[in-house]
Amino acid sequence: MSEALKVKTMEEFMAEGKQPEILFWVGSAGSYDDRAKKISRAFVKILNRANVDFAVLGSEESCTGDVAKRAGNEFLFQMQAMMNIEILNGYEIKRIVTCDPHSFNTLKNEYPSLGGSYQVLHHTQFIKELIEQGRLSFEGGMYKDKRITFHDPCYLGRANSEFDAPREVLKKTNASLVEMKRSRKSALCCGAGGAQMFKEPEKGDMDINVMRTKDALETNPNIIATGCPYCNTMMTDGIKAHEKEESVSVLDVAELIANSL
Repeated sequence: MSEALKVKTMEEFMAEGKQPEILFWVGSAGSYDDRAKKISRAFVKILNRANVDFAVLGSEESCTGDVAKRAGNEFLFQMQAMMNIEILNGYEIKRIVTCDPHSFNTLKNEYPSLGGSYQVLHHTQFIKELIEQGRLSFEGGMYKDKRITFHDPCYLGRANSEFDAPREVLKKTNASLVEMKRSRKSALCCGAGGAQMFKEPEKGDMDINVMRTKDALETNPNIIATGCPYCNTMMTDGIKAHEKEESVSVLDVAELIANSL
């Protein structure tokens, strides 16, 4: 990305006696995984372009505890959550935006009972808000003749009933949106949720991510759009399994929008 990205920490905002419009919760994947870092950068590009006053926690951000909870370690989850809540409440955070549906679900639905109540948005919801406020302008020619199919992340779609925001945002690319047979409420998991990302799959006829990629390929897409760093990894591996790397790319909604600005 040619333009320099501006990212300030909450500590810097506090030193200036200011509050940001939103806190961008980067998440473990978005911070450490080389592929997911590109999604984080694309989202920051969008925030910079829309002149959003945002901050990150930087080194003060820790794992939300989602993986520990899904794997059954409630004690570790609560320890991680309480540590984050202490920092978030200390900074008087009101609105959080994240590119990771797992962080989105955990912060939104599981932190309130532990004393952490915030307005939490998925990045596609926030991008939609920026578009509606007229804060983003699009060139819109880059994907004009492309076919895009969107894979619903479990923790955004079925767990939190958000199906429209990513699709409405994707329409701004001027590509043709094509739906898989299993989409929205009946979408199939990519195979990474519930801490499955970090273990080998059980024996069977076909890995879940390969099956889900097969669903996507049936729409004859140029691009499989995702809204989750884990889904992105799983669908990318699925594309390799089907030997379609040359003809089909896997991109996050934020990347597609950042490229269309």
